[in-house]
Amino acid sequence: QLSEDVERVSENPTDEREGEMEVHEDASSVILPDSELGTTAPSLRFSKTCLKNVFSVILLFIYLLLMAVAVFLVYQTISDFREKLKHPVMSVSYKEVSLYDAPGIAFYPGKAQLLSCKHHYYDHIPPLINPGQPGDIECTTRRINYTDPFTNQTMKYALVVQGPRDVKKKELVFLQFHLNGTDQDFSAIDYLLFSSFQEFINSPEKAEFMKDCESSYSSWKFSGGFRTWVKMSLVKTKEEDGSETVEFKQETSVVNYIDQRTKPRSDQLFFVVFEWKDPFIQTVQDVSNASPF
Repeated sequence: QLSEDVERVSENPTDEREGEMEVHEDASSVILPDSELGTTAPSLRFSKTCLKNVFSVILLFIYLLLMAVAVFLVYQTISDFREKLKHPVMSVSYKEVSLYDAPGIAFYPGKAQLLSCKHHYYDHIPPLINPGQPGDIECTTRRINYTDPFTNQTMKYALVVQGPRDVKKKELVFLQFHLNGTDQDFSAIDYLLFSSFQEFINSPEKAEFMKDCESSYSSWKFSGGFRTWVKMSLVKTKEEDGSETVEFKQETSVVNYIDQRTKPRSDQLFFVVFEWKDPFIQTVQDVSNASPF
């Protein structure tokens, strides 16, 4: 029987090869899914890496764009701040007081003579009994001579009078001057205001004090033959170095004086009233209206 099988195999060798090929084909068909998995895994890993790189580039671009915008905004803000520092805004505040520090009123009467000086309240000024004649001088006054601060050659004579203090009672100072004659076409008396009469009294060098006042403050005039009303307001200015300067603002009105003396006179009479405009001290300060942040 074995010999018969050998003879059968030897007679049909092709059939055996075909059987082996069928077996190999079946085996390959079984292994095929493993080969397919091996080829698709690298492609998936490649696509994920590519997406990560693309997203990283996009995020980097957005970051750089935001950084550029932030740098531009910081630069623009600082530039605006530096520009506004060159042009500060004026800040004005008001402080209400009941009493002012009495100002000093320096008159330069020349040849004119002070006839009377009184403090009145509630804007009530009684009529003059003997105009043109010496009367009561109830004001605190000082007389001083000093050299002109602008020429240092000519001597100046000043009559310094204590100004009003009580703003709630509408305190005022009423002065009368007399000038017998003048060589000019008009007659006027110069005056200036400074912040504190007490500082003048306490100053050991009153002549130097008056020279500094004349250099720092403006001077005004009031004319003869009129009653001049001067309403003062105080302005304090804070400088950049921390110092504080004081100046006066004035509102002046002039009323004609009717000379009722019986005989016509060639002399001139001067009447002037000083009072506070309101109880508010104005403070001015330069401030920056921007922040670098």
